[in-house]
Amino acid sequence: MKIKDGFVLREICGENIVAGEGLEHINFNKLISLNSSAAFLWKQLIGKEFSAEDMADLLVAEYGIDKELALKDSETLCNAWTNAGIAE
Repeated sequence: MKIKDGFVLREICGENIVAGEGLEHINFNKLISLNSSAAFLWKQLIGKEFSAEDMADLLVAEYGIDKELALKDSETLCNAWTNAGIAE
């Protein structure tokens, strides 16, 4: 999967927010808040093809968590990003 072009991560009032930029996202009328680990993944993956497995590897390397838990969380995040329309 890949994060769609035209979406940016910004820090607004201490929150990590994904918003659409440009005319192609004029109908994208929502802001998506990311926790710190999801924001970390966004920064690592922007502009790259990736899988839930790739995300899990990044989480294990950064936070030292269990691979099984990291993969479960990564799959959940992939689904959330796809359902929100910010990744495909």
